[in-house]
Amino acid sequence: MKRYCYRVALVCIAAFTLPAVAENDASYEKKSTQHQSPNIVETAAAAGQFETLIAAAKAAGLAGALAGDGPLTIFAPTDEAFGALPAGTIESLLKSENKQKLAGILQYHVIAGSVGSDALSDGDVLEMVSGGSAHVTESEKGFTIEGARIVATDIDASNGLVHVIDRVIMPAPRMSRSDAMNLIDMAIGSGAPMYNHGNPRGTVDIYSTAARSMLTSSSDLTSEDKARLMQGLSESRDLMDPREQAWRLRYALDDVSQSLMGMKKSAGAVIR
Repeated sequence: MKRYCYRVALVCIAAFTLPAVAENDASYEKKSTQHQSPNIVETAAAAGQFETLIAAAKAAGLAGALAGDGPLTIFAPTDEAFGALPAGTIESLLKSENKQKLAGILQYHVIAGSVGSDALSDGDVLEMVSGGSAHVTESEKGFTIEGARIVATDIDASNGLVHVIDRVIMPAPRMSRSDAMNLIDMAIGSGAPMYNHGNPRGTVDIYSTAARSMLTSSSDLTSEDKARLMQGLSESRDLMDPREQAWRLRYALDDVSQSLMGMKKSAGAVIR
């Protein structure tokens, strides 16, 4: 995977969207018995600490997909993680009128494909089946995904892998193309003067934050735009000089800005 496991997910993402689930939730138990080993739903049920997750998957109409052929990788919040949400959140999400919202949250915890812990590295951007991106960070205490600590990894199921996390990760509010353009303009408007006044590190922080925000918020970007932002982030991380890091990020932001405006992407860009 290195930093580009999102490519696998983009190929497989249609397999997990709601319209593509052909079987209903009542059928997932029957289908799962055909496997020699437990599927993701059965594995979660046997663990005894994912009752809320299973109930939510059923309410969202996704239990059949989680018990399907896969492979899938799920970052599974425990019952305790769901319990840490604000009072009334779970009860509200389980209502029938919030089915689509609940499905979007659960899909933000799933990758289409098998991604083991050995494939994770600091700074990874994972493409989730919800269409949004999630960031992986490594510290002395281990890995986190969107701030949720991964407390157990590589639990095998017949149709994929389960990683256990200590809190529910919520997708950011959806960002429109216009919002994305405004964010880029604001980032450049703040970052370029900072760069010109001798603070390239500050510019890197501003540009990288803007790029990650667009990826995480499921903005109406094309797959090419998302790949361009990921490339800029990756290239920046691989460089030591913050001035060069700022340029690589700026190139990516300029390319995406031109794409959003319907203009032909340039081969390069100039820092204003």
